Amino acid sequence: MRSMLMVLPFIALTFVCWGNYGPLMHEGQIEMGNNSLLAFTGVGFAYFLIAVVVPVLALRSRGEKGRWTITGTIWAVSAGVAGAIGALGIIMAFKHHGKPVYVMPLVFGCAPVVNTFVTMAMSKTWKDAGIVFYMGVLVVALGAAGVMGFKPKKTQVTTLPSGEIHIDKLGEPSVTATIEDLRNKKELEDSYKVYQKALPPSKSEFTIVMASIALTALCWGAYGPVLHRGQAKMQGSRLRPFLCVGLAYFLIAVIVPLAILISSGSALNWTTSGTLWSMAAGAAGAIGALGIILAFNFGGKPIFVMPLVFGCAPVVNTFTTMVVEGTMSQVSVPFAGSLIMVIVGAVTVLIFSPKGPPPKPAEKSQ
Repeated sequence: MRSMLMVLPFIALTFVCWGNYGPLMHEGQIEMGNNSLLAFTGVGFAYFLIAVVVPVLALRSRGEKGRWTITGTIWAVSAGVAGAIGALGIIMAFKHHGKPVYVMPLVFGCAPVVNTFVTMAMSKTWKDAGIVFYMGVLVVALGAAGVMGFKPKKTQVTTLPSGEIHIDKLGEPSVTATIEDLRNKKELEDSYKVYQKALPPSKSEFTIVMASIALTALCWGAYGPVLHRGQAKMQGSRLRPFLCVGLAYFLIAVIVPLAILISSGSALNWTTSGTLWSMAAGAAGAIGALGIILAFNFGGKPIFVMPLVFGCAPVVNTFTTMVVEGTMSQVSVPFAGSLIMVIVGAVTVLIFSPKGPPPKPAEKSQ
């Protein structure tokens, strides 16, 4: 019980950070003119500062337990690659007009299921999982989807028979204008951003959105178990695997996008607001990743750490959005019921997770 009390604060740190990742990233992409690659670089730069520069300075100044190993580095870098590709999946879903209102619940609903099966496959604990545990995983997934699916809405966007767009935002004057006016008139800039956020995907775009969601769920679902293996191979080091994750993000989220943009002749028109929002999303992702590592360091296991994170993150995401938008009074019965499902499912996963064999002694360097 004492070790669990040490683990829970770091789980909470992660689901608070990751719960705000989607809205921050979506806002950054909109503020960047819906340029997904530019927004992605903001995430990568934040990871570089938090997950590369800080660990390097800390290791050089005071060091820590554990040591570099080849296998540990490979596993940790693989975790970073999975995380970065998953982040790219989120950005591509937003690029094709997917909305956080269903993109994030589907990711957070499916990722813990992927995580659970990957963990059991790696630890060979299939036979230890009972029906109650599987029911808990299912309840978390359904509840996470319900929490976001029934999220109170503040903005209604309607296309009128005249072709004009009517934007009705709760608590603010409504706006009716043509798309050309929304796009070109300075005084309608904020309304155009609202329209962009509400614009639904076309049929072809919807296929891309669903594929992007599936990619992210697979990558983020495998992230925890792979990172845990890397940390174990580095004899429980915290900063070394975190540094590997940061390097992977820097390669995939900074070097690759910049190479694509420069080679294609695209203008690197970063905006101040878009850069700040995107970097805030990256900071949330990086700090959440550190929370995962610390949870593992104090005895947490992927089999229950990741379902708890993915179960609670959409709840944080939803409540943050409601506070910002002022829609707390619009909470519905289905929303409240879905929230209860997430909590009950998360507790069930925690209590009935397969325990596996006792931990092995720290591995020797390789």
